[in-house]
Amino acid sequence: MAAAAGTAATPGPGEPQAAAGALSRTPGPQTPRTPGGSSGALTPPSTPSAPLTPTAEESQRELPSAHSGPAMSRRVVRQSKFRHVFGQAAKADQSYEDIRVSKVTWDSSFCAVNPKFLAIIVEAGGGGAFIVLPLAKTGRVDKNYPLVTGHTAPVLDIDWCPHNDNVIASASDDTTVMVWQIPDYTPMRNITEPIITLEGHSKRVGILCWHPTARNVLLSAGGDNVIIIWNVGTGEVLLSLDDMHPDVIHSVCWNSNGSLLATTCKDKTLRIIDPRKGQVVAERFAAHEGMRPMRAVFTRQGHIFTTGFTRMSQRELGLWDPNNFEEPVALQEMDTSNGVLLPFYDPDSSIVYLCGKGDSSIRYFEITDEPPFVHYLNTFSSKEPQRGMGFMPKRGLEVNKCEIARFYKLHERKCEPIVMTVPRKSDLFQDDLYPDTPGPEPALEADEWLSGQDADPVLISLRDGYVPPKHRELRVTKRNILDARPPSGPRRSQSASDAPLSQHTLETLLEEIKALREQVQAQEQRITALENMLCELVDGTD
Repeated sequence: MAAAAGTAATPGPGEPQAAAGALSRTPGPQTPRTPGGSSGALTPPSTPSAPLTPTAEESQRELPSAHSGPAMSRRVVRQSKFRHVFGQAAKADQSYEDIRVSKVTWDSSFCAVNPKFLAIIVEAGGGGAFIVLPLAKTGRVDKNYPLVTGHTAPVLDIDWCPHNDNVIASASDDTTVMVWQIPDYTPMRNITEPIITLEGHSKRVGILCWHPTARNVLLSAGGDNVIIIWNVGTGEVLLSLDDMHPDVIHSVCWNSNGSLLATTCKDKTLRIIDPRKGQVVAERFAAHEGMRPMRAVFTRQGHIFTTGFTRMSQRELGLWDPNNFEEPVALQEMDTSNGVLLPFYDPDSSIVYLCGKGDSSIRYFEITDEPPFVHYLNTFSSKEPQRGMGFMPKRGLEVNKCEIARFYKLHERKCEPIVMTVPRKSDLFQDDLYPDTPGPEPALEADEWLSGQDADPVLISLRDGYVPPKHRELRVTKRNILDARPPSGPRRSQSASDAPLSQHTLETLLEEIKALREQVQAQEQRITALENMLCELVDGTD
């Protein structure tokens, strides 16, 4: 089996133990898996010495070895357009320098990115804060650059809205969730007033996740073991799942159309939940037997990809079929590092990237329908450990450079972009690398989703390169708090504004105009006095 799924890359130190990419268990004291279901790739054949007869398709893929002969075996290389994906760190002038990344002990990515902005949770005295930078603002960041402040305790998680590149949500240790609207221009001072504050948790909130297809639907999970689904546009609680998790929730993930949730919990149980019915559809106890935190994401095929730990504290990855949780589709031990593996899954290429907090590498695997189902591709390694990681949506990549993924690696004092590229000689658009991908348009309104409707994401083509809109206003079918407060530019005229100015705004503008008028008058008087003095000096010299 390992030969049937090998890759040209040779694993280095710290890479998976299956050098050829096969995800069968390595020999050891583990309990052997019984054959059956979709776990056939995990169990060694009953007669290991028996020769394996290749199929016709495999025979066509056989490559002769360098010293072919009667006694030499042939090696089979799995065909994949992603076998040669390589990572490359950006140049120094393309990084973001002098950023004080947060040191709070929480297993989140600390970074969120979209085609417009880069957001990073930073150290802040007297509360929590994060910084929002335009992607083009590389180089050294001024120490007085405005922050987004408002939380009274450290910020634990941030997430950009997939349907509006100017809206970001933040979760904090102060038990609140705040939603912010970021202007396209650089503000002059800290942003302290959120568009809306969502209060419903009794303990810290550490997980945020926007709905992939419904407008203004946001999920939050807190230390009170409760999952709340909000309508951000109205500030209402749509659903509250408060009796499904007996312990701390480690991760929550939507499936592609937002009809199901995959959650992991400190009780070592992986759950598939239908939030609108309020019931657990399927669950698996001890998907990973260790007590350390576990992560789970849905794949394009409808499977669940998980990362966790064994009883011996070895890191482990797994692939599960929700329709048959008895046996894993694939299970592989990784290494003995203690950092939690954060999975970033790209449904367009079906590649999952594993980034461990405290690691200095990114490992990536391709998930297919062929055994052993999870194929090791390669590892990007660097010298510095990572404090967090941001993952750019597909519509923010440079398609003319065959870029299939871009990460934003957090160091102690900077953020460094890392680009994943498929080597191609042609400069033309590569249709096979860039299928239509989810765009910024929502497929449903919040009320439609709550009533039971499901819809796949609205797809866009990347053939001409994605150009983000300058500004998108959030809209819902009924009263929307976010519509009442669109961000206005620093020189936006009143005639161009869609909403009337409030009394407070008018008073503020009048005060500023009055102060400017007084300052101009004072400067005019000073200029007149200086001119008179100059005239007196000139007359004296004559």
